[in-house]
Amino acid sequence: MNKRWAFFAAGYLICQTAAAQEPSDALRFSYTVPGGTARAKAIGGAMGSLGGDITATFVNPAGLGFYRTGDFVFSPQLRFGSTKAAYFGRTEQEKQNKFNWGTTGFVFGGGSNSGNMRGAAMSLAYNRTADFNNNVFYQGANNRSSFAQKYLEEVNGRNANSVAADYPFGASLALNTYYIDTFNTISQFKTLAPAGNLLQRQSLNETGGIDEFALGGAVNMDNKVMIGASIGIPVLRYQRIAQFGEADATDNPNNNFNAMVLNEDLKTTGAGINAKIGVIFKPQEAWRVGIAFHSPTLYNLTDNYYVSMQTDTEGFQGEQRQNSEDVSGAAAEFKYTLTTPYRAIASVSYVLHEVEDVSKQQGFITADLEHVNYKAASYQPNNEVVGDQSTKEYLRSVNRAIDNAYKGALNARLGGELKFTTLMVRAGVAYYGNPYQQFNGEKAHRLNLSGGLGYRNRGFFADLTYVHALNRDVHFAYRLENPADYAGAKLNQSLGNVLFTVGFKL
Repeated sequence: MNKRWAFFAAGYLICQTAAAQEPSDALRFSYTVPGGTARAKAIGGAMGSLGGDITATFVNPAGLGFYRTGDFVFSPQLRFGSTKAAYFGRTEQEKQNKFNWGTTGFVFGGGSNSGNMRGAAMSLAYNRTADFNNNVFYQGANNRSSFAQKYLEEVNGRNANSVAADYPFGASLALNTYYIDTFNTISQFKTLAPAGNLLQRQSLNETGGIDEFALGGAVNMDNKVMIGASIGIPVLRYQRIAQFGEADATDNPNNNFNAMVLNEDLKTTGAGINAKIGVIFKPQEAWRVGIAFHSPTLYNLTDNYYVSMQTDTEGFQGEQRQNSEDVSGAAAEFKYTLTTPYRAIASVSYVLHEVEDVSKQQGFITADLEHVNYKAASYQPNNEVVGDQSTKEYLRSVNRAIDNAYKGALNARLGGELKFTTLMVRAGVAYYGNPYQQFNGEKAHRLNLSGGLGYRNRGFFADLTYVHALNRDVHFAYRLENPADYAGAKLNQSLGNVLFTVGFKL
């Protein structure tokens, strides 16, 4: 046993690996819980019809039409919590904490008496659209399969000479380090790993996020209809450092397999563009009804990745090491485009004692219902490789996998506020539905419970909010053609988020 885990520990000293353009990455960049000011987050993020907050730029820009003056706001926040991962009967826990900035920016608004127009506003804002910071660790005794079977399925029927060079981020490393080997003929492959008797470990360290910069504007028509739009430039940064290892659980020193360690390092960077449009209508003075549409985001992304593998086949070939640069002769960089799903939002709000003078309003209750079609995400080659047929076919296969793995889902947000002169008390809840088709039991959801306090007086305002997130997801170290042959780790995440927004009237 000590020899096995010592081999795993040595694997951490090797440079890491990566795999890119996976269906899971398309979901990661789409299955997001939007940020907002402390006020917006306290009411569950339900800003589709409420307005009067800079967060409207990123939810329903028509909400900017309620502004009569300008604002400057900034929102520091602290995120902390842990992720539990259950795999073949064992549960492990990893902790995390991170400080970053929430919604920050300017709103410039004013009244108007030009025709039916009663006011107009524009915003220049920053928002933390997604936070990828996460640590995951799990381990267990797998009695079903080996990671090596993934490579056997990948190269089935291929010539060993081509396999040794054509798969620098996977099967080539496996063949060249004898994790898989040929038998009988050079186009038949086997693995020495004893499937059904393996100890497996997976560690993940993810960092980065999506930071969106947006320009928004809205007009107020007769204090009845607000119409708005915004253009967003999201900047994406993501890094995944991962290690997967499996070891012989039999303690047999003569079966030609002791352990394998695969290291990953993937860096994805780039930027995109999107648009949001919306309308808010007041059928009666106290009621507000909102509709918004978010276009797909078109990203231009670049992946940089490096892969290494270390195996120990005991008396067969001993310890072997190889990395992707040994096979390909160069560092790997791949440029491509990703289109994320569109979003459609319907919302309604009821404002207690609705009057134009917001200082006399007594509170509100508001709700959003959002639809996101996660299977609409797709990869495309960028202009540099558009003529490469093998790349195009590979990305088509990934897009087919996205269609099979994901589905549309509904997200719901509900919140309210009670106002006591200069003090406000708020509460909210948000639920983000399951994006998976449940092909192999995949289930996920995100539940946010929030509460906060606010203070407003003489052109100054401050809001403090706590959001507690209860998230469920699944992670697969590898997948095989037969779903019964592999299993994923079930992830349960508990996160706390403290937000503080300070603002000044302009």
